[in-house]
Amino acid sequence: MNLEAASERSRHALSSEQDSFEALFKAEYNRVAGIANRVLGDAQEAEDVAQEVFIDFHRLHSAKAQYAAAWLYRASAHTALNRVRGRRRREKREHAAAAYETGQALDPQRIAEANEERRRLRTALARLPQKPAAVLVLRSSGLSYAEVAEAVGVSTGQIGTLLRRAESALRKEVNRESPE
Repeated sequence: MNLEAASERSRHALSSEQDSFEALFKAEYNRVAGIANRVLGDAQEAEDVAQEVFIDFHRLHSAKAQYAAAWLYRASAHTALNRVRGRRRREKREHAAAAYETGQALDPQRIAEANEERRRLRTALARLPQKPAAVLVLRSSGLSYAEVAEAVGVSTGQIGTLLRRAESALRKEVNRESPE
């Protein structure tokens, strides 16, 4: 009887955790995917990031954790930024390989003209340190100062200053990339 009772309690606990995770997923998926989409500019890739973030969370944490939403938001921003950084490195390799194969150097003028403003912003954003980049992404994704503060682990009062500094750093990065 003891073994059966323990087994039943385990099944109930597992079911409860699954229900909690499903509720967390339904409540936060759109915001997590939205944060990733703001960074990536690609809804399909943003959905991949959201899925990866939820899988990681489920594997590492309880869905009932108080920090669940903040963890998901921060992980979404960081994972998306890492994808942008990886994409940038891959594109550099591919451009270098194409230039080598054709025997021609890439024309910097044509490259600058081909880059769109979003691309320049994403590239500049990827060069920022993690915390300022996360603050910009989370705030521009519609999170309140309190939610951003919780996600990056600082007080709410610091967010305004961090946001202004991050915006300034982003402007410098954009100008560094293509001074006008």
